[in-house]
Formats: sequence, structure tokens, C-alpha cells
Amino acid sequence: MDELREQCPWDKKQTFESLRNLTIEETYELADAILQGNRKDIQEEIGDIMLHMVFYARLASEEGAFDVADALHAICDKLISRHPHIYGDVKVDNEEDVKKNWEQLKLREGKKSLLAGVPNSLPALVKAYRMQEKTAQVGFEWETTEQVWDKVQEEIGELHHNLRTGASREAIEDEFGDILFSLVNYARFIGVDPETALERTNRKFKSRFEYLENKAPKPLKDMSLADMDLLWEEAKSQ
Repeated sequence: MDELREQCPWDKKQTFESLRNLTIEETYELADAILQGNRKDIQEEIGDIMLHMVFYARLASEEGAFDVADALHAICDKLISRHPHIYGDVKVDNEEDVKKNWEQLKLREGKKSLLAGVPNSLPALVKAYRMQEKTAQVGFEWETTEQVWDKVQEEIGELHHNLRTGASREAIEDEFGDILFSLVNYARFIGVDPETALERTNRKFKSRFEYLENKAPKPLKDMSLADMDLLWEEAKSQ
């Protein structure tokens, strides 16, 4: 990185801001590789992300802010502080105890809110899951899965009511958002990651539709829905 920063015209021009979107892209590429279960691709994407981390540290060192060693020492100190059940005398019984302690320790370190650590730029499904997961650590959640499902049904009913009564587009959007938020909560209760579940469905839909396109005897716009559905069912059986 030192050599590239000093000798490569492209690397010389980079800033924190110019690298940001590229880092996001690399993170999604790692996420794709994980879903595909391809260890070779995972290895490559980890390397790409590590390169970005080294790049940011180099930029910061040029400003005299910190270097890569400072960043690594800081995370080591944080991990020791956040694991008093390993490096101290705190006793825990399970994973949930660890997570509760983690959030309480963050508040003691100066965080003003449990939700302060949830990035605003997270995808909405991931953000909903993380917020619910964090507030659950202080007991702010339903007691049973049935209660959560009842909430989902209640929100669906409210959306139907708004649609029937000609509510504003904003009100309908609000209710639809409430349904999604409730479904994310239900997914959490039954042990499903909603972002991963939806992405798997996206991939399944894409694969089946591409099969339909490839097998169609004529342009899709000239086919009936019934004919396309036959090919869709065929794709599902493959």
C-alpha cells in the first residue's frame, strides 16, 4: 500500500470519501460469496476488504490521525472490555447473557442510546432486525411468538382498512412499513434472518424467471399467463 500510494496515479487520488462506495460494493461481494458457499471467492473478497482497511489506515496516517496498529490495538482493547466473562470475573450462562452485557457495557462507555450503533445507511430489513435485537436486550419485546404473529395480523388488518377507506398514500405506506417491521420481528422470534431469507427468494425467483425466458417458445409478451405459469412450474421442478 505504501508503494501504491506513492507511485500509482489512481491510488494517489483516493480519499476516504472516494473509497466509501467501493468498500460497500466489496462488502456486498463478500455477502454474495457467503450465500453461494464458495470458499475460494470468500477468501478473495476478504482480501479485497482487508485491502480497503489498510488503505483507510494509510490515509489516516498521512493526516497524523492514526495508523493500522492503532486501529488493531483499539479493537483488542474493546474486545477485552466487552468480554468481562472471559477477561474478568463476570459470570454468564448463555449467549443471551453475553449480548445483554455487551449492550450495557456500550452504554457505560458513553453511548447515549442502545440504537446509537445502528448505522443509518444499513439496508432497511437489516436495520429493523438490528434495532429489534438491540432493544430486546433490555426486555423491550413481546414474550411469545404468538403475540408477535398477532401483531403481524393486526398490522395487515390496518393496511386493509386503509385501502378500503381510501386513506392517503402516505398512510398506506406507513401501514405497509409496519407490516414489514412486524414480519422482521416474527422472523427473529422463529430464528430466521429476514435479509438472508429474502435474498434467497430473490435468487430463486431470478433463476426460475431466467429458465422461463430460455424455454419460452416465443416472446414472453406474446404468451398468456397460463402458458408462462406452466414453464414456471417446470422451472420449480428442475
